[in-house]
Amino acid sequence: MIRIFPTRLSHQRIRVPGSKSYTHRSLIAAALGDGPCTIGNPLFSQDTILTADALQQMGVAIERTDDAWVVHGNEGRIGSCGHPIYLGNSGTSMRLLTAVAALSAGPVVLTGNARMQQRPIDDLLQGLRRLGIDAASCQPGGCPPVRISGGPIRGGAIEIDCSKSSQFLSALLLAAPCTAEGMRIQVLGDPVSKPYIDMTLHVMSDFGIACSRSGYGEFVVPGAQRYHRERYSVEPDASQAGYFWAAAAITGARILVEGMTLNSRQGDVRFVRLLEAMGCSVVQEEDAIGIAGGGALRAIDVDMSAMPDLVPTLAVVAAFAEGKTTVRNVSHLRIKESDRLAATIDNLERMGIRASTDGSDLEVWGGEPHGALIKTCDDHRMAMSFAMAGLITPGIVIDEETCVGKSFPDFWKVLKSMGVGIA
Repeated sequence: MIRIFPTRLSHQRIRVPGSKSYTHRSLIAAALGDGPCTIGNPLFSQDTILTADALQQMGVAIERTDDAWVVHGNEGRIGSCGHPIYLGNSGTSMRLLTAVAALSAGPVVLTGNARMQQRPIDDLLQGLRRLGIDAASCQPGGCPPVRISGGPIRGGAIEIDCSKSSQFLSALLLAAPCTAEGMRIQVLGDPVSKPYIDMTLHVMSDFGIACSRSGYGEFVVPGAQRYHRERYSVEPDASQAGYFWAAAAITGARILVEGMTLNSRQGDVRFVRLLEAMGCSVVQEEDAIGIAGGGALRAIDVDMSAMPDLVPTLAVVAAFAEGKTTVRNVSHLRIKESDRLAATIDNLERMGIRASTDGSDLEVWGGEPHGALIKTCDDHRMAMSFAMAGLITPGIVIDEETCVGKSFPDFWKVLKSMGVGIA
Protein backbone atom coordinates (compact mmCIF):
# COMPACT_ATOMS: atom_id res chain seq x y z
CA MET A 1 0.00 0.00 0.00
CA ILE A 2 1.04 3.57 -0.60
CA ARG A 3 -0.22 6.80 1.03
CA ILE A 4 -0.58 10.07 -0.87
CA PHE A 5 -0.12 13.29 1.10
CA PRO A 6 -1.87 16.53 0.10
CA THR A 7 0.60 18.71 -1.79
CA ARG A 8 0.57 22.32 -2.95
CA LEU A 9 1.68 21.96 -6.55
CA SER A 10 3.38 24.80 -8.38
CA HIS A 11 3.84 25.27 -12.11
CA GLN A 12 5.05 21.94 -13.48
CA ARG A 13 6.39 20.59 -16.77
CA ILE A 14 6.58 16.82 -16.94
CA ARG A 15 7.18 14.04 -19.44
CA VAL A 16 5.19 10.85 -19.72
CA PRO A 17 6.34 7.64 -21.43
CA GLY A 18 5.55 6.62 -24.99
CA SER A 19 2.02 5.65 -25.92
CA LYS A 20 1.06 2.13 -24.91
CA SER A 21 -1.32 1.83 -27.86
CA TYR A 22 1.24 3.02 -30.40
CA THR A 23 3.94 0.80 -28.88
CA HIS A 24 1.82 -2.36 -29.24
CA ARG A 25 0.87 -1.51 -32.82
CA SER A 26 4.34 -0.49 -33.96
CA LEU A 27 5.85 -3.67 -32.49
CA ILE A 28 3.41 -5.76 -34.52
CA ALA A 29 3.85 -3.71 -37.70
CA ALA A 30 7.63 -4.02 -37.41
CA ALA A 31 7.38 -7.75 -36.70
CA LEU A 32 5.40 -8.19 -39.91
CA GLY A 33 7.83 -5.95 -41.81
CA ASP A 34 10.47 -6.73 -44.41
CA GLY A 35 13.58 -5.87 -42.41
CA PRO A 36 14.92 -4.36 -39.20
CA CYS A 37 13.04 -1.45 -37.62
CA THR A 38 14.17 0.58 -34.62
CA ILE A 39 11.24 1.71 -32.46
CA GLY A 40 12.28 4.77 -30.46
CA ASN A 41 10.66 6.13 -27.30
CA PRO A 42 8.56 3.00 -26.77
CA LEU A 43 6.74 2.26 -23.55
CA PHE A 44 8.57 -0.42 -21.60
CA SER A 45 5.81 -1.77 -19.36
CA GLN A 46 4.32 -5.12 -18.40
CA ASP A 47 1.83 -5.09 -21.27
CA THR A 48 4.16 -4.00 -24.07
CA ILE A 49 6.88 -6.39 -22.90
CA LEU A 50 4.32 -9.20 -23.05
CA THR A 51 3.63 -8.30 -26.69
CA ALA A 52 7.34 -8.20 -27.53
CA ASP A 53 8.00 -11.49 -25.75
CA ALA A 54 5.04 -13.14 -27.50
CA LEU A 55 6.30 -12.03 -30.91
CA GLN A 56 9.70 -13.50 -30.06
CA GLN A 57 8.05 -16.80 -29.16
CA MET A 58 6.43 -16.68 -32.59
CA GLY A 59 9.80 -16.46 -34.29
CA VAL A 60 10.47 -12.69 -34.50
CA ALA A 61 13.93 -11.52 -33.43
CA ILE A 62 13.69 -8.49 -31.12
CA GLU A 63 16.48 -6.71 -29.27
CA ARG A 64 15.97 -4.18 -26.49
CA THR A 65 18.26 -1.26 -25.79
CA ASP A 66 17.98 1.42 -23.11
CA ASP A 67 15.56 3.53 -25.17
CA ALA A 68 14.41 1.43 -28.13
CA TRP A 69 13.35 -1.93 -29.50
CA VAL A 70 15.01 -3.25 -32.66
CA VAL A 71 12.59 -5.59 -34.43
CA HIS A 72 13.70 -7.84 -37.28
CA GLY A 73 10.63 -8.34 -39.44
CA ASN A 74 9.88 -11.72 -41.00
CA GLU A 75 8.02 -10.41 -44.07
CA GLY A 76 4.66 -11.34 -42.64
CA ARG A 77 5.65 -14.86 -41.63
CA ILE A 78 4.74 -15.93 -38.11
CA GLY A 79 5.97 -19.12 -36.50
CA SER A 80 3.97 -21.59 -34.45
CA CYS A 81 4.80 -22.15 -30.79
CA GLY A 82 4.99 -25.46 -28.96
CA HIS A 83 3.73 -24.07 -25.66
CA PRO A 84 0.99 -21.63 -24.58
CA ILE A 85 2.04 -17.98 -24.77
CA TYR A 86 1.18 -16.13 -21.57
CA LEU A 87 -0.19 -12.59 -21.93
CA GLY A 88 -1.15 -11.78 -18.34
CA ASN A 89 -4.07 -9.35 -18.32
CA SER A 90 -3.03 -7.45 -21.45
CA GLY A 91 -6.22 -7.27 -23.47
CA THR A 92 -4.47 -5.40 -26.28
CA SER A 93 -1.84 -8.13 -26.59
CA MET A 94 -4.45 -10.89 -26.57
CA ARG A 95 -6.71 -9.35 -29.19
CA LEU A 96 -4.11 -8.04 -31.61
CA LEU A 97 -1.96 -11.17 -31.43
CA THR A 98 -4.93 -13.48 -31.95
CA ALA A 99 -5.22 -12.20 -35.52
CA VAL A 100 -1.43 -12.13 -35.97
CA ALA A 101 -1.28 -15.79 -34.87
CA ALA A 102 -3.62 -16.65 -37.73
CA LEU A 103 -0.72 -15.84 -40.08
CA SER A 104 1.34 -18.69 -38.61
CA ALA A 105 1.96 -22.00 -40.32
CA GLY A 106 0.95 -23.98 -37.24
CA PRO A 107 -0.97 -23.78 -33.99
CA VAL A 108 -0.59 -21.00 -31.44
CA VAL A 109 -2.25 -20.96 -28.02
CA LEU A 110 -2.61 -17.62 -26.24
CA THR A 111 -3.51 -17.56 -22.55
CA GLY A 112 -3.56 -15.13 -19.64
CA ASN A 113 -4.36 -14.68 -15.98
CA ALA A 114 -7.70 -15.33 -14.27
CA ARG A 115 -9.14 -11.94 -15.20
CA MET A 116 -8.10 -12.35 -18.84
CA GLN A 117 -10.02 -15.60 -18.92
CA GLN A 118 -13.18 -13.59 -18.14
CA ARG A 119 -12.73 -11.08 -20.98
CA PRO A 120 -14.70 -11.98 -24.13
CA ILE A 121 -12.97 -12.40 -27.49
CA ASP A 122 -15.51 -14.56 -29.33
CA ASP A 123 -16.51 -11.82 -31.80
CA LEU A 124 -12.94 -11.81 -33.13
CA LEU A 125 -12.75 -15.61 -33.18
CA GLN A 126 -15.99 -15.77 -35.17
CA GLY A 127 -14.52 -13.30 -37.67
CA LEU A 128 -11.40 -15.42 -38.14
CA ARG A 129 -13.52 -18.52 -38.65
CA ARG A 130 -15.39 -16.73 -41.44
CA LEU A 131 -12.00 -16.35 -43.12
CA GLY A 132 -11.42 -20.09 -42.91
CA ILE A 133 -9.17 -20.04 -39.83
CA ASP A 134 -9.66 -22.65 -37.11
CA ALA A 135 -9.91 -20.26 -34.16
CA ALA A 136 -11.51 -21.32 -30.90
CA SER A 137 -11.80 -20.46 -27.25
CA CYS A 138 -10.51 -23.20 -24.97
CA GLN A 139 -13.30 -22.66 -22.45
CA PRO A 140 -17.04 -21.88 -22.45
CA GLY A 141 -18.08 -18.25 -22.84
CA GLY A 142 -15.81 -17.25 -25.70
CA CYS A 143 -12.93 -16.09 -23.48
CA PRO A 144 -9.20 -16.94 -23.51
CA PRO A 145 -7.27 -19.16 -23.67
CA VAL A 146 -7.61 -19.24 -27.45
CA ARG A 147 -6.18 -21.73 -29.93
CA ILE A 148 -5.40 -20.55 -33.45
CA SER A 149 -4.52 -23.37 -35.83
CA GLY A 150 -2.81 -21.07 -38.29
CA GLY A 151 -3.26 -20.14 -41.89
CA PRO A 152 -2.16 -18.98 -44.20
CA ILE A 153 -5.13 -16.60 -44.40
CA ARG A 154 -6.29 -16.04 -47.93
CA GLY A 155 -8.41 -13.09 -46.86
CA GLY A 156 -11.80 -12.09 -48.20
CA ALA A 157 -14.92 -10.33 -47.00
CA ILE A 158 -15.76 -10.35 -43.32
CA GLU A 159 -18.20 -8.83 -40.85
CA ILE A 160 -17.13 -7.98 -37.31
CA ASP A 161 -19.01 -6.75 -34.24
CA CYS A 162 -16.92 -4.14 -32.39
CA SER A 163 -19.48 -3.14 -29.77
CA LYS A 164 -17.28 -4.65 -27.03
CA SER A 165 -13.86 -3.62 -28.33
CA SER A 166 -12.43 -1.75 -31.32
CA GLN A 167 -9.36 -3.96 -30.95
CA PHE A 168 -11.19 -6.76 -32.78
CA LEU A 169 -11.15 -4.54 -35.87
CA SER A 170 -7.59 -3.34 -35.26
CA ALA A 171 -6.42 -6.96 -35.06
CA LEU A 172 -7.90 -7.80 -38.46
CA LEU A 173 -6.58 -4.58 -40.01
CA LEU A 174 -3.02 -5.31 -38.87
CA ALA A 175 -3.09 -8.86 -40.27
CA ALA A 176 -4.91 -8.01 -43.52
CA PRO A 177 -1.95 -6.72 -45.60
CA CYS A 178 -0.15 -10.05 -45.08
CA THR A 179 -2.98 -12.13 -46.59
CA ALA A 180 -3.04 -13.16 -50.22
CA GLU A 181 -6.31 -11.46 -51.15
CA GLY A 182 -6.59 -8.73 -48.52
CA MET A 183 -9.75 -8.05 -46.57
CA ARG A 184 -12.96 -6.13 -46.97
CA ILE A 185 -14.14 -5.60 -43.40
CA GLN A 186 -17.72 -4.59 -42.67
CA VAL A 187 -18.25 -3.29 -39.13
CA LEU A 188 -21.60 -4.19 -37.59
CA GLY A 189 -23.14 -1.35 -35.60
CA ASP A 190 -21.23 1.56 -34.13
CA PRO A 191 -17.76 0.61 -32.85
CA VAL A 192 -16.54 1.80 -29.46
CA SER A 193 -13.21 3.57 -28.92
CA LYS A 194 -13.00 4.90 -32.48
CA PRO A 195 -9.74 6.86 -31.99
CA TYR A 196 -7.92 3.56 -31.44
CA ILE A 197 -8.99 2.47 -34.91
CA ASP A 198 -7.49 5.68 -36.26
CA MET A 199 -4.26 4.95 -34.40
CA THR A 200 -4.06 1.49 -35.98
CA LEU A 201 -4.52 2.95 -39.47
CA HIS A 202 -1.97 5.66 -38.68
CA VAL A 203 0.69 3.09 -37.80
CA MET A 204 -0.15 1.02 -40.87
CA SER A 205 0.17 4.08 -43.10
CA ASP A 206 3.49 5.03 -41.49
CA PHE A 207 4.75 1.54 -42.37
CA GLY A 208 3.68 1.94 -46.00
CA ILE A 209 0.38 0.01 -45.94
CA ALA A 210 -2.49 1.14 -48.18
CA CYS A 211 -6.06 1.02 -46.88
CA SER A 212 -9.32 2.65 -47.89
CA ARG A 213 -12.33 3.21 -45.67
CA SER A 214 -15.87 4.46 -45.53
CA GLY A 215 -16.11 6.14 -42.14
CA TYR A 216 -16.06 3.48 -39.45
CA GLY A 217 -18.37 1.14 -41.34
CA GLU A 218 -16.16 -0.46 -43.99
CA PHE A 219 -12.43 -0.93 -44.50
CA VAL A 220 -10.66 -2.38 -47.54
CA VAL A 221 -7.04 -3.53 -47.20
CA PRO A 222 -5.34 -4.95 -50.31
CA GLY A 223 -3.37 -8.15 -49.79
CA ALA A 224 0.25 -9.07 -50.53
CA GLN A 225 1.58 -5.83 -49.03
CA ARG A 226 4.73 -5.44 -46.97
CA TYR A 227 5.20 -3.37 -43.85
CA HIS A 228 8.40 -1.31 -44.17
CA ARG A 229 9.98 1.23 -41.86
CA GLU A 230 13.59 1.58 -40.71
CA ARG A 231 12.91 3.87 -37.74
CA TYR A 232 9.71 4.71 -35.90
CA SER A 233 9.26 7.09 -32.95
CA VAL A 234 6.40 6.60 -30.49
CA GLU A 235 4.65 9.76 -29.30
CA PRO A 236 3.91 10.37 -25.59
CA ASP A 237 0.89 8.65 -24.07
CA ALA A 238 -2.18 10.89 -23.79
CA SER A 239 -3.87 8.53 -21.32
CA GLN A 240 -0.96 8.92 -18.92
CA ALA A 241 -0.94 12.68 -19.49
CA GLY A 242 -4.57 12.73 -18.39
CA TYR A 243 -3.69 11.96 -14.76
CA PHE A 244 -1.55 15.08 -14.52
CA TRP A 245 -4.09 17.26 -16.30
CA ALA A 246 -6.61 15.99 -13.75
CA ALA A 247 -4.17 16.85 -10.97
CA ALA A 248 -4.07 20.45 -12.22
CA ALA A 249 -7.87 20.60 -12.30
CA ILE A 250 -8.22 19.28 -8.76
CA THR A 251 -5.43 21.29 -7.13
CA GLY A 252 -5.65 24.53 -9.11
CA ALA A 253 -2.08 24.14 -10.36
CA ARG A 254 -0.71 24.63 -13.88
CA ILE A 255 0.72 21.41 -15.29
CA LEU A 256 2.04 20.94 -18.83
CA VAL A 257 2.91 17.62 -20.44
CA GLU A 258 5.76 17.85 -22.91
CA GLY A 259 5.62 16.35 -26.38
CA MET A 260 1.81 16.39 -26.62
CA THR A 261 -0.16 18.02 -29.44
CA LEU A 262 -3.87 18.50 -29.94
CA ASN A 263 -3.39 17.11 -33.45
CA SER A 264 -2.62 13.66 -32.04
CA ARG A 265 -4.82 10.78 -33.18
CA GLN A 266 -4.93 9.64 -29.56
CA GLY A 267 -8.51 10.33 -28.55
CA ASP A 268 -7.49 10.88 -24.94
CA VAL A 269 -5.73 14.14 -25.81
CA ARG A 270 -9.22 15.64 -26.00
CA PHE A 271 -9.54 15.09 -22.26
CA VAL A 272 -8.26 18.66 -21.89
CA ARG A 273 -11.44 19.90 -23.56
CA LEU A 274 -13.57 18.10 -20.98
CA LEU A 275 -11.58 19.73 -18.17
CA GLU A 276 -12.01 23.05 -19.95
CA ALA A 277 -15.77 22.50 -19.91
CA MET A 278 -15.50 21.87 -16.16
CA GLY A 279 -13.90 25.29 -15.61
CA CYS A 280 -10.18 24.85 -16.30
CA SER A 281 -8.02 26.59 -18.90
CA VAL A 282 -6.16 24.75 -21.65
CA VAL A 283 -2.55 25.88 -22.03
CA GLN A 284 -0.83 25.27 -25.36
CA GLU A 285 2.86 25.76 -26.00
CA GLU A 286 4.93 24.76 -28.99
CA ASP A 287 6.03 21.50 -27.39
CA ALA A 288 3.48 20.89 -24.64
CA ILE A 289 -0.18 20.90 -23.66
CA GLY A 290 -1.33 21.70 -20.17
CA ILE A 291 -4.19 22.49 -17.85
CA ALA A 292 -4.43 25.44 -15.49
CA GLY A 293 -6.92 24.99 -12.69
CA GLY A 294 -7.92 27.48 -10.06
CA GLY A 295 -11.63 28.12 -10.43
CA ALA A 296 -14.59 26.17 -9.10
CA LEU A 297 -15.16 22.93 -10.99
CA ARG A 298 -18.60 22.29 -12.48
CA ALA A 299 -20.30 19.08 -13.53
CA ILE A 300 -20.63 18.08 -17.19
CA ASP A 301 -22.66 15.64 -19.28
CA VAL A 302 -20.38 13.84 -21.75
CA ASP A 303 -20.18 10.79 -24.02
CA MET A 304 -16.89 9.03 -23.27
CA SER A 305 -17.27 5.95 -25.48
CA ALA A 306 -14.23 7.18 -27.45
CA MET A 307 -11.95 7.65 -24.41
CA PRO A 308 -12.85 4.88 -21.95
CA ASP A 309 -9.43 4.74 -20.27
CA LEU A 310 -9.96 8.20 -18.77
CA VAL A 311 -13.43 7.56 -17.33
CA PRO A 312 -12.07 6.79 -13.82
CA THR A 313 -9.90 9.90 -14.03
CA LEU A 314 -12.82 12.12 -14.99
CA ALA A 315 -14.89 10.51 -12.23
CA VAL A 316 -12.28 11.56 -9.66
CA VAL A 317 -12.33 15.14 -10.96
CA ALA A 318 -16.15 15.04 -10.88
CA ALA A 319 -15.98 14.13 -7.19
CA PHE A 320 -14.67 17.68 -6.56
CA ALA A 321 -17.09 19.42 -8.94
CA GLU A 322 -20.40 21.09 -8.16
CA GLY A 323 -23.41 19.12 -9.39
CA LYS A 324 -23.97 15.75 -11.06
CA THR A 325 -21.57 14.63 -13.80
CA THR A 326 -22.98 12.11 -16.27
CA VAL A 327 -20.60 9.97 -18.33
CA ARG A 328 -22.46 8.22 -21.15
CA ASN A 329 -21.94 5.06 -23.21
CA VAL A 330 -19.24 3.35 -21.19
CA SER A 331 -20.67 -0.14 -20.71
CA HIS A 332 -17.51 -1.61 -22.27
CA LEU A 333 -15.62 -0.63 -19.10
CA ARG A 334 -17.02 -3.76 -17.49
CA ILE A 335 -14.65 -5.98 -19.49
CA LYS A 336 -11.43 -4.03 -18.92
CA GLU A 337 -8.63 -5.08 -16.55
CA SER A 338 -11.31 -4.89 -13.86
CA ASP A 339 -14.99 -4.11 -13.99
CA ARG A 340 -14.10 -0.43 -14.10
CA LEU A 341 -17.64 0.82 -13.67
CA ALA A 342 -18.07 -1.17 -10.47
CA ALA A 343 -14.56 -0.38 -9.21
CA THR A 344 -14.91 3.35 -9.88
CA ILE A 345 -18.25 3.53 -8.07
CA ASP A 346 -16.93 1.49 -5.14
CA ASN A 347 -13.91 3.75 -4.65
CA LEU A 348 -15.92 6.94 -5.00
CA GLU A 349 -18.31 5.68 -2.34
CA ARG A 350 -15.34 4.82 -0.12
CA MET A 351 -14.44 8.53 -0.30
CA GLY A 352 -18.01 9.52 0.60
CA ILE A 353 -19.04 10.43 -2.96
CA ARG A 354 -22.36 9.28 -4.36
CA ALA A 355 -22.12 7.46 -7.70
CA SER A 356 -24.25 5.02 -9.68
CA THR A 357 -24.64 3.34 -13.06
CA ASP A 358 -27.47 1.90 -15.12
CA GLY A 359 -24.98 -0.38 -16.86
CA SER A 360 -24.21 2.06 -19.66
CA ASP A 361 -23.88 5.52 -18.08
CA LEU A 362 -22.01 6.60 -14.96
CA GLU A 363 -23.30 9.34 -12.67
CA VAL A 364 -21.15 11.11 -10.07
CA TRP A 365 -22.46 13.68 -7.59
CA GLY A 366 -19.72 16.08 -6.52
CA GLY A 367 -19.12 16.68 -2.84
CA GLU A 368 -16.36 16.71 -0.25
CA PRO A 369 -14.27 13.54 -0.57
CA HIS A 370 -12.67 12.15 2.56
CA GLY A 371 -9.75 9.79 3.09
CA ALA A 372 -10.17 6.14 2.18
CA LEU A 373 -8.41 2.93 1.27
CA ILE A 374 -8.66 2.70 -2.52
CA LYS A 375 -9.17 -0.85 -3.81
CA THR A 376 -7.48 -0.98 -7.18
CA CYS A 377 -8.64 -4.50 -8.14
CA ASP A 378 -5.09 -4.80 -9.52
CA ASP A 379 -6.09 -2.25 -12.18
CA HIS A 380 -3.44 0.34 -13.06
CA ARG A 381 -5.99 3.00 -14.03
CA MET A 382 -7.75 2.74 -10.66
CA ALA A 383 -4.46 3.31 -8.84
CA MET A 384 -3.32 6.30 -10.90
CA SER A 385 -6.73 7.98 -11.17
CA PHE A 386 -7.54 7.84 -7.46
CA ALA A 387 -4.02 8.87 -6.47
CA MET A 388 -4.98 12.29 -7.85
CA ALA A 389 -7.61 12.64 -5.12
CA GLY A 390 -4.85 12.34 -2.53
CA LEU A 391 -3.23 15.55 -3.76
CA ILE A 392 -5.94 17.50 -1.97
CA THR A 393 -7.73 14.99 0.28
CA PRO A 394 -5.89 13.68 3.37
CA GLY A 395 -5.90 9.96 4.04
CA ILE A 396 -5.94 8.49 0.53
CA VAL A 397 -4.21 5.10 0.55
CA ILE A 398 -3.76 3.04 -2.62
CA ASP A 399 -3.57 -0.75 -2.34
CA GLU A 400 -1.65 -2.94 -4.81
CA GLU A 401 0.29 0.12 -5.94
CA THR A 402 2.67 -1.94 -8.08
CA CYS A 403 -0.15 -2.54 -10.58
CA VAL A 404 0.92 0.72 -12.30
CA GLY A 405 3.69 -1.34 -13.87
CA LYS A 406 1.17 -2.52 -16.43
CA SER A 407 1.35 0.81 -18.27
CA PHE A 408 3.45 3.38 -16.33
CA PRO A 409 6.17 1.76 -14.18
CA ASP A 410 7.66 5.12 -13.14
CA PHE A 411 4.34 6.71 -12.15
CA TRP A 412 5.12 7.03 -8.44
CA LYS A 413 8.61 8.29 -9.25
CA VAL A 414 7.16 11.03 -11.48
CA LEU A 415 4.74 12.09 -8.73
CA LYS A 416 7.60 12.33 -6.26
CA SER A 417 9.60 14.42 -8.73
CA MET A 418 6.72 16.92 -8.65
CA GLY A 419 7.12 17.29 -4.89
CA VAL A 420 4.22 15.00 -3.95
CA GLY A 421 4.59 13.29 -0.59
CA ILE A 422 4.29 9.50 -0.88
CA ALA A 423 4.95 6.92 1.81
